[in-house]
Amino acid sequence: MTSEDLIVGIDLGTTNSLVGVVESGFPILLADENGRRIVPSVVHYPADGSPALVGEPAQRRHALAPDRTIASVKRLMGRRIEELSATEKDALDSTVVAGPGQWAEIALEANRHLRPEEVSAEILRRLKAVAEAALEQPVTRAVITVPAYFNDAQRQATVRAGELAGLTVERIVNEPTAAALAYGLGHTGASSRVAVYDFGGGTFDLSLLQIQDGVFTVIATNGDTRLGGDDLDQALAGWLLRQSGLTDAPGLTAQVRLLEASRTAKEALSSEDSTVVRLPFLEAGRSLECTVTRADFETLARPIVERTRRHCLRALSDAGILDPATELDAVVLVGGSTRIPLVRRVVAEIFGQEPDTSQPPDEAVALGAAVQAGILCGRVRQVLLMDVTPLSLGIETFGGLMNVIIPRNTTIPAKAGEMFTNAMTDQPAMLIRVLQGERELAKDNWELGRLDIDFPPGPKGSARVGVQFNIDANGILTVLARDTATMTDRILEIRDAAVDVDDERVEAMIAESIDHAWEDMTERQWTEARLKSDELIPAVRQALDSIGLDLPAPERDGILTALLAVEAAAAAEPHDLPRLKQANQALDEATEGLAARLVEKALDDAFGGP
Repeated sequence: MTSEDLIVGIDLGTTNSLVGVVESGFPILLADENGRRIVPSVVHYPADGSPALVGEPAQRRHALAPDRTIASVKRLMGRRIEELSATEKDALDSTVVAGPGQWAEIALEANRHLRPEEVSAEILRRLKAVAEAALEQPVTRAVITVPAYFNDAQRQATVRAGELAGLTVERIVNEPTAAALAYGLGHTGASSRVAVYDFGGGTFDLSLLQIQDGVFTVIATNGDTRLGGDDLDQALAGWLLRQSGLTDAPGLTAQVRLLEASRTAKEALSSEDSTVVRLPFLEAGRSLECTVTRADFETLARPIVERTRRHCLRALSDAGILDPATELDAVVLVGGSTRIPLVRRVVAEIFGQEPDTSQPPDEAVALGAAVQAGILCGRVRQVLLMDVTPLSLGIETFGGLMNVIIPRNTTIPAKAGEMFTNAMTDQPAMLIRVLQGERELAKDNWELGRLDIDFPPGPKGSARVGVQFNIDANGILTVLARDTATMTDRILEIRDAAVDVDDERVEAMIAESIDHAWEDMTERQWTEARLKSDELIPAVRQALDSIGLDLPAPERDGILTALLAVEAAAAAEPHDLPRLKQANQALDEATEGLAARLVEKALDDAFGGP
């Protein structure tokens, strides 16, 4: 296979990153010159301007030069400054500022700001170099994994990082899906349902997959891109400060040392009952020494770990799985945080079965990325990956309703469209608001973007505008709007799309869509009934003006009575949906004869009748 055909798989993680490839039909992870497969996702920029250091060399300089060393940059990818919580900013150990368009950037120096994708590109360059040295050939193509709940802006930022590193990003793959590929490579002949519980350094995802004859289909996903092992480190660091009596906020160097010690203690407590944290001369001559027991840590960790439970339950509900203990064949653990005994106990409680630990949790995503890379370059055959979109996509229609074009949990890549028309006479253009969410009304969903398409003014209903949504294999959305009369196209690439999609609000939206389902549906039905009334009232009045005097008085009076009833019901406060629907139906029935006479009159006028 030539270097042009070769594709590597990369797990670009919050804490650690890895690169792999398929050799002889099996995925393998590639090691650096020191035999290490795991590259810490840390970048150090030397003050003398020499090239950046990546991985362990950068990690060793973290405490010595925290203002020039960047870790957990993944939490900034494709996000705006107002989306970041104070806790997230603290976890980065860097000065986060607003760049152009309010995108989050890192202030390395007063006059030098770095975009997150530039920092991520340094990590990717290092992984690219590791792969080229191990494979002894150039590497220019890659599959890169992201959390399942990364929005479009975050995915695009990941693609840009790859391009900056000199890589053509052939596919963006969701991390839990990649882990399922790694698990399922030996189960391609069987039919099974698998849950992938992915609790990494900065993100959490739960994905449910069906594996059948080599086809991997994602049937549901849920998660939070602001929940991970970093949160556990922060919680333990705060506890250590309180226990030691060092109540003052430590400086940046002390913060980094404290977080590193917390991370080390967390990892030790996965296999030990207690550990001692010693930080001599932490700050201003003060030292910290404290014993941490596993029970202490679990008390701190439980509220954070429990936040994963609701995501799991919602994904199970979306997939129609009522009894995971019997309906799931395995629960696969992914991410370093799943080594924590408390996490494994919570997983067993949620799913009613012990989790599968056959895959190394730190390596499963990278192995799956390598499998997907092997599929794309032909090294792996008879395996097909089918992912899903986590939230519904649509546009706002007349009356402020959400018209879903691609429903939630649709397998991607996907393409769908509908035809729309002008709602008013002489309307010269149509504003298309692209929405994402699960609520019935447009105002309750998130706007991803908007575009205007012009068309010749004409009677109501005369324009025909086709709107097509296309989600590619990377989960990136393109919207096309076409005026069928002039064949004029407008295309919107949702590059900075879901920047307003706060992951906590995603979780809240799904919950709200359930909590408010009855009210939302009632409001939608009211709006639809009101739109019908708004069409009926002027049409009936115009018809009465035209031929009303030709009607028998009882029929004319019946129509007027029904018309007034519709007007009264439409104006009533509070809204009375049954009354309005009944009034609309009564007016429909009362005007049947009137409609027939209008048709007769039109025919007579057309053919010169009496």
